[in-house]
Amino acid sequence: MKKTLHDLTKEDWNTLFPIKLVDHNPEWKNIYENEKNRILNKIGVEKILRIEHFGSSSITSIKSKPYIDLMIEIPKELLFDEKLIDEFTELGYSHFKVPAREDIEEYSSFGKGYNLDGTKAQIFHIHMCPKDNVMWKQIDFRDYLNSNSKRAKQYESLKVELATKFKNDRGSYVLGKTDFVNKTLEIIKEKASIQQDVKMH
Repeated sequence: MKKTLHDLTKEDWNTLFPIKLVDHNPEWKNIYENEKNRILNKIGVEKILRIEHFGSSSITSIKSKPYIDLMIEIPKELLFDEKLIDEFTELGYSHFKVPAREDIEEYSSFGKGYNLDGTKAQIFHIHMCPKDNVMWKQIDFRDYLNSNSKRAKQYESLKVELATKFKNDRGSYVLGKTDFVNKTLEIIKEKASIQQDVKMH
């Protein structure tokens, strides 16, 4: 029986796909655009309301894992829709249900390019949820870092430190970034509230 991504243990993931950061590659934008078009052509704009490139590969001034992260907005009633999941499977994706945690509602995640035989392929991650899911704040995070190089460099330093420390521990690597991301979202919220006050006076 051939192993699938669903058969992998946490240890398998950590061994097969270690954390490795590389310099920003301008080609990532084109790779994202091509994948976005493939998805829209296959599935259509009735189901796919919006697609955004997010994650570190969308922040032009910092190192990143060479993965393309896509955030996809769908109508609420299509969350975990079997037919929709099947269409992504036909595009080469494996589906994972992300359970609800703290302030994030459950949503769909997909992965592609994780080849268990060791052959290299472009890795794509999709996070798919309705627009009211807090995951969409990641777009604000991306935009803020792209317009604030100092904050972006602080994020890069943290990522490099975590990647060295947790090369084979994906969970700890992600957890290590959480505080920075949340603090940045707080800064964004404060700035927005100040701007709102200015507009009102």
